[in-house]
Amino acid sequence: MRVTVSFYSYFRDLTGCTQLVETLPEGSTLDDLLTQLALRFPKLAAMRKSTLMAVGVDYQDRSCVLKAGDEVSLFPPVQGG
Repeated sequence: MRVTVSFYSYFRDLTGCTQLVETLPEGSTLDDLLTQLALRFPKLAAMRKSTLMAVGVDYQDRSCVLKAGDEVSLFPPVQGG
């Protein structure tokens, strides 16, 4: 399945992009996605424990099961105003 991932704040700098489409096996969770992204973007791995994640407009925990077409947003723990 494919999900769209958007990176906010300095996560854009860590990954070098604002958005991408990631392919995952059916039944994957947010934690599975984060693991896959950490392998692809090693600088993001250091932020793994403090990353805030949303699916659509709702924040979700790492056990959230993703569906094809989901839009996932990743945020650092603190953002400037």
